[in-house]
Amino acid sequence: MKTKRATAAIATAVALALGATACGGSDSDSKSKGGSSGATDAALTSVVNKSDKKGGTLSLALSDEPDSLDPGNTYYGWVQNFARLYGRTLTSFKPAAGGAGLEVVPDLAESLGKPSADAKTWTYTLKKGLKYEDGSPITSKDIKYAIERSNFSPEALSNGPTYFKAHLIGGDKYKGPYKDKSADGIASIQTPDDSTIVFKLKDAFADFDYLATFSQTAPVPAAKDKGAEYVQHIVSSGPYKFASYEEGKSASLVRNENWDPKTDPIRPALPDKINIRFKVKQETVDNDLLADNLTVDAAGTGVAPATQPKVLTDQKLKKQTDNAYAGATSYIGLNVHVKPFDNIHCRKAVQWGIDKASVQAAQGGDPKGDVATTLLPPTVSGYSKFDLYETDGHKGDIEKAKAELKECGQPNGFETNISARSDRPAEMSMVTAVQASLKKIGVTANIKTFPGGKYFQNFAGNPSYVHEHKLGMIMTAWGADWPTGFGFLDQIINGSAIKPTGGNNVQELDDPAINKALNSAIANTDDAARAKAWGDIDKLVAENASAVPLVYRKNLLLRPVSATNVTVTQAYLGMYDYLLMGSSK
Repeated sequence: MKTKRATAAIATAVALALGATACGGSDSDSKSKGGSSGATDAALTSVVNKSDKKGGTLSLALSDEPDSLDPGNTYYGWVQNFARLYGRTLTSFKPAAGGAGLEVVPDLAESLGKPSADAKTWTYTLKKGLKYEDGSPITSKDIKYAIERSNFSPEALSNGPTYFKAHLIGGDKYKGPYKDKSADGIASIQTPDDSTIVFKLKDAFADFDYLATFSQTAPVPAAKDKGAEYVQHIVSSGPYKFASYEEGKSASLVRNENWDPKTDPIRPALPDKINIRFKVKQETVDNDLLADNLTVDAAGTGVAPATQPKVLTDQKLKKQTDNAYAGATSYIGLNVHVKPFDNIHCRKAVQWGIDKASVQAAQGGDPKGDVATTLLPPTVSGYSKFDLYETDGHKGDIEKAKAELKECGQPNGFETNISARSDRPAEMSMVTAVQASLKKIGVTANIKTFPGGKYFQNFAGNPSYVHEHKLGMIMTAWGADWPTGFGFLDQIINGSAIKPTGGNNVQELDDPAINKALNSAIANTDDAARAKAWGDIDKLVAENASAVPLVYRKNLLLRPVSATNVTVTQAYLGMYDYLLMGSSK
């Protein structure tokens, strides 16, 4: 199957990247088989403190709050990782160390999808004996309903991606189950019986097994759905169910007695209880990790810049760190509908004017990432190395920037607003460095800050707000929904991904040539041709100049001594795999 071959290629690329990371000062036993708790970077290629012991409490904390814990209304990578504890999907990434963690395996489905010869029809058959937390059976109709509510109801659920809406036949016309009350729903998802689900697509979609890993395929019983309020009473299909949930504060999960491990070989379900707290200061999160009072920082982005020196200079603590490539890029979106960025020369002035070396240093230097020249990071299949705005030492070129300012009719520079997330110390340091470097070319960037949890829903991903408040520059970061060029690029550059709220195409880029190239490439069933196309499309975006790549992100993760079964997953942006983790506490 072509998807399997693509997965193998990706796994090889990531394994090479992980190997390069692990060579940077790792202890000699960093690649040992499990249990090497005293090795720097050990979790990049092995399972650390390997255990099959059940019991204890897994404790997580987050500096802000999630966009939503509803599997159908989320887009943050850490929630996708976390939601697998209570929401099973058609397929999933294999919980395993290193490159093996990029293999797509069946979850609710008996096998990977069965495509038609033209890859326009995909069929899945569910395993027998699947149940919700209340003991009722999970059916194919529940998965169909989950996709309908998550993809076609932006008035209630605005945070998730739009792949199904963009690629299903009739996806552009269907209004979603809250507006369309017909029992049949969208005709291009068929459920001929309770165990079979069939997807009919407008065009070939070679990555469909990857799409089926997304939390939007976690089943939802229609009778229990309350729209945006469903998050208050999520019905579990996984090994854990919610014991309590307080929006913006905390959640607690306990074992789901109706989960059958015989149907679920990928989830060890080690802890008896899982607690997560929201809106905890990052300094407190880091200190709790250092003191072993916390199992994991839920955000999965690593310790804050202020904590980093303490960790790296203490040899004992350093051995508890894993410096993982995140498969993600920090960048600035230049909104093409906010003046003066409707003029490509003003966009190019910013491209030339930013001192990326200073931005990288502000984020935390080499341990937190490498200077980026492309949107696609090196660990994603389809990455092509190029730099259309190459400058000496990545420090920017003032003369070329000023030449572009003249071309755009702003020879003395201009004033604009730049947004950033107030609860992310690294991003705040980066935006300050961006502001300082742009000042040198006469561009005044006024920093506007917003909370991370609702950043895209209410502010940066809300076109009305962006236009009204003239947010010309938007600080953001993006990791692949799945580790191929399409899984990375589509939702941030395709015009079809522009949403009234909760969108991630913050540039509002709707270029017909780029849209066509994306759709043509994903329909190509030739693996090599498809991979090459992603690099070519990345270059088209660079020529358009609406996105300024800043840093290929790395996470300086810290694993407490009490954490067991710890390994980094590249499928979820280089954070720890929450599906595997346990705690000795």
